[in-house]
Amino acid sequence: MNTDSFALRHIGPRPEKVTEMLQAIGVDSLNQLIYETLPDGIKLEKELSLAPAISEQEYLAHNQILAEKNKIYKTYIGLGYSAAILPPVIQRNIFENPGWYTAYTPYQAEVAQGRLEALLNFQTMVADLTGMEIANASLLDEGTAAAEAMGMFFATRSRQQKKDNVVKFFVSEEILPQTLAVLETRAYPLGIELVIGNHEDFDFSEDFFGAILQYPGTSGKIYNYHSFTSNAYKAGIKVVIAADILSLVKLEAPGNFGVDAVVGTTQRFGIPLGYGGPHAAYFATKESYKRNLPGRIIGITKDKDGNRAVRMALQTREQHIKRDKATSNICTAQVLLAVMAGMYAVYHGPEGLKHIANKVHNSAVSLSQKLEELGYQQLNNTYFDTIRIKADSTKIQEIALANEINFYYPSKDTVSITLNETTTLEDLNNIIRVFAEAAGKETITLKNLTEGILDTHELARTSPFLTNEVFNAYHSETELMRYVKKLERKDLALNHSMIALGSCTMKLNAAAEMLPLSNPKWGNIHPFVPTDQAEGYHQVLKGLEDQLTEITGFYATSLQPNSGAQGEYAGLMTIRKYHDSRGDQHRNICLIPSSAHGTNPASAVMAGMKVVVTKSTDKGNIDVDDLREKAEKYKDSLAALMVTYPSTHGVFESAIKEITQIIHDNGGKVYMDGANMNAQVGITNPGRIGADVCHLNLHKTFAIPHGGGGPGVGPICVVEDLAPYLPTNPLVQTGGSTPLSAISSAPWGSALVCLIPYAYIRMLGAKGLKRSTQMAILNTNYIKERLKEHYEILYSGEMGRAAHEMIIDIRPLKDKNIEVADVAKRLIDYGFHAPTVSFPVAGTLMVEPTESESKAELDRFCDAMIAIKAEYEAIEDEENNLLKNAPHTQKMLTADEWNFPYSRKQAAFPLPYLEENKFWASVRRVDEAFGDRNLMCTCAPIEEYIDAEE
Repeated sequence: MNTDSFALRHIGPRPEKVTEMLQAIGVDSLNQLIYETLPDGIKLEKELSLAPAISEQEYLAHNQILAEKNKIYKTYIGLGYSAAILPPVIQRNIFENPGWYTAYTPYQAEVAQGRLEALLNFQTMVADLTGMEIANASLLDEGTAAAEAMGMFFATRSRQQKKDNVVKFFVSEEILPQTLAVLETRAYPLGIELVIGNHEDFDFSEDFFGAILQYPGTSGKIYNYHSFTSNAYKAGIKVVIAADILSLVKLEAPGNFGVDAVVGTTQRFGIPLGYGGPHAAYFATKESYKRNLPGRIIGITKDKDGNRAVRMALQTREQHIKRDKATSNICTAQVLLAVMAGMYAVYHGPEGLKHIANKVHNSAVSLSQKLEELGYQQLNNTYFDTIRIKADSTKIQEIALANEINFYYPSKDTVSITLNETTTLEDLNNIIRVFAEAAGKETITLKNLTEGILDTHELARTSPFLTNEVFNAYHSETELMRYVKKLERKDLALNHSMIALGSCTMKLNAAAEMLPLSNPKWGNIHPFVPTDQAEGYHQVLKGLEDQLTEITGFYATSLQPNSGAQGEYAGLMTIRKYHDSRGDQHRNICLIPSSAHGTNPASAVMAGMKVVVTKSTDKGNIDVDDLREKAEKYKDSLAALMVTYPSTHGVFESAIKEITQIIHDNGGKVYMDGANMNAQVGITNPGRIGADVCHLNLHKTFAIPHGGGGPGVGPICVVEDLAPYLPTNPLVQTGGSTPLSAISSAPWGSALVCLIPYAYIRMLGAKGLKRSTQMAILNTNYIKERLKEHYEILYSGEMGRAAHEMIIDIRPLKDKNIEVADVAKRLIDYGFHAPTVSFPVAGTLMVEPTESESKAELDRFCDAMIAIKAEYEAIEDEENNLLKNAPHTQKMLTADEWNFPYSRKQAAFPLPYLEENKFWASVRRVDEAFGDRNLMCTCAPIEEYIDAEE
């Protein structure tokens, strides 16, 4: 037992148990199992060329050396990113707590009431501060939130605007540069014409469907947008404002301007800079847009007993239902970061936020006054935290860097300074010294902050916010610690039991991978600092790019996409740019198998492509004849095929190389969805099967924690002829030679959490990665073998093997009125999160155990499934039974009355292991329909909802 081996700690089954599992499924070795699982011609012929595996101790020492290469300067660049103070109580109890960061997306509301309540707090906070009616549970970053607003306005144009082909979208020249870059990328495939200009000179007589404004502007100046929005409304133009959320504590809520949407980032509510992410963006709008709003909405409903419950509402996974008719491909929320930002507001409350905002604003006013005393001209007459100084920017930059200070330099004679929550009097005096030196004058000492200028301004905030009790009850650390723990106890996460969701790869998030994220040497770096200040980051990011390029068998990698769905879009856009560069703008047909992930069709439409669906065979494979027929039919306009491999049905299709060749023969490119990459690493790869581009879910296969639905990273890896089109950034150049303008706001996306997959790969090495893949396949086939006598397993390969996931058919249980949801809810009583429900086949469970789960845990899961089958067979009353009444709460079990045809023990402790480790759902089965009929998405008691329905 080599205790230096990370693989020993990461992989669940012990060697002796592996032998037992191999015997159970009827093979002699892992090699034989892989031989029987993968088709001929796609296996790797040699081991991956990666650095040798290192121990956890060696990695942590290596990480610290890299961290020391980062230079932590005082940074006042702003541009949507500001240093913030993460309260230690939130850092320790949420950010560093596996009870929060290993939870899965809350599709099973009964085991997610804690984080759902935390997200409801986030939505309430956003709605209050923006003055809008409804907010979602966060998006990826400010740039993509702005692009989603543009897309929503475009999709909801009036019938007349669509008839007249109105495609113009106005962009204020005060918009953040990275937001503009993302808008440019998103506008291009949809045929949207961006018109950039001064909003004060805007001609409302022209045909526009929408406009975006910045509040305060990128220059720091505060504009009164009442007149603009009033005129826009009369002209039928929808308006979105991108707003600094901390400034809204001091400034009038944008909703009072009459805008249609407000977007921004909550990063400065206690979230580390992390060289660009992850951070939770926000999106607030009018209730009339509730069915067009991208992402997730958390709403209040009631459970089976009428008690208050929270769940995801309306368009949760709506793109899986609407497919190519979806308004967005984004189902992602930055849940962990949204929880932290919402808890920041809970901890500080309205008065605390006022104190912070006043301190920031007063610092800006005080600094402005002192610099004017030195003879400098300050260009902003109204501002919140950003001042602009007329000065020789080259000279100021030279002195500032010598003093380890970063400013933003928008022109050769302008210096922009954005202050933040962490700014102290000492920091302000250091800034003053830089400007005094540049002016050749004695410095002036600032001893006290002067009062701000906004309280008497025409846009001073007068409306209340954060009045709900939750924002006024937990202001001591003791109280907040207990509140966070109360919520945590309502959630089932990986620190309790296996979460065997197909296509979601909920594997171990090792502590050694996670620890460096708390290091300020990684957390306190602004994404737009000079690159020589982030040398440690660049070694990690370049190292990770090279690792992923090698693993996928491709030529180059971009880490910029912030989620799997964003990676899909980025990959398709590189294909589109490739075709356009060759004069093939007419190539716009995207073939997508009927079994594909729901995000695939939506991504293709967003990339300006037309979706043509290809058939699947009875065995769940792509119908090659149908694919060939459609590829040849559309050969003159074929752009791409989107394929998931192994398939969503959990099978390595033997015809995959024939499939990719058909597409290439007809002029298209092959996009491989990397959701199932956990079955490929080290034994095959996308390059080997003939793909041209793939995205990878680093929050799945490569061990970034799911965080209750985010953070995520969805990089794309490409062949050489697509590499020139990898995305860049307007402030820090990345990507290819003729790149996409930007996919997300930050140059390297969510750079902070890229430390995790880098660590995962370094500690496992080539052999450990291959072993992990083999064990993921073994674990799935072991479950398949144990359950096949009790349930029908839908699909398997030509030699009877599953890949890393399998599908259990629950439809035969309908003869006693049992649905797949009943089995999912009954699994909660056994202490398990349900596998993926009704995807890709309705009425089924898709199971993926990953390599991290031990044989003992697999057996517990199998025992639970077998016991549930026995409970089904014993049903006498089809409406009143163990499955229909699940989950059973502690309140039910301790009630004086028990009106069920089974015992309390059968309900709560059906198997012995539950007696020593029982998870209790905090609510009974939630009423989804009630919540959709009475959509309310901010904090309020259930009585208000019941009254509303009545």
